[in-house]
Amino acid sequence: MTISDQSHKPFVGLSGVDSFETIFRQHFAFVCTVIHKYVGDKSKVEDIAQEIFTELWVKRDQIHIHTSLGAYLRRMAISRALNYLRDTRKHNWDELDQNSENVQDLSYQGTSAIQYLEEEDLKKRIDLAINSLPEKCKIVFLMSRYDELSYAEIAQQMNISVKTVENQIGKALKMLRLALADDRG
Repeated sequence: MTISDQSHKPFVGLSGVDSFETIFRQHFAFVCTVIHKYVGDKSKVEDIAQEIFTELWVKRDQIHIHTSLGAYLRRMAISRALNYLRDTRKHNWDELDQNSENVQDLSYQGTSAIQYLEEEDLKKRIDLAINSLPEKCKIVFLMSRYDELSYAEIAQQMNISVKTVENQIGKALKMLRLALADDRG
């Protein structure tokens, strides 16, 4: 196997224990640093780095590096770190999916009933707040929100200016916010 380092001088044959040990000592810290950028757990970083060097040793006669050894190891480190993240995320998502299905089955009916009651209560409070608006303000607001008329259409139907419609809507929204905020306590 021919490996060229950053000085482009070829290393010949990783089959010799001395040359592989030299490569390991020179590049292990670098590989760990690259992996650590992706994987925060120090023990996992070292495990992944050791797997990389183990594969390098096992496949030493099959691997042909056309770039520098550092670039090749960096690419392996990034690839393995990303694979690790992908695999652990998949595992964690599987657990979450199973847990959420169990919890959802148990709590869905209770949640939907509570939600329904809260929505009904809110609707009643909104209706009361709207009914407490001054008459002209209430009519303009209802035409805008429930009849979905534009400000110009409301102004034309009520024979008032568009600016008056804007003011009445602003006044209604302010009064509704205050009324609903007071109801919350």
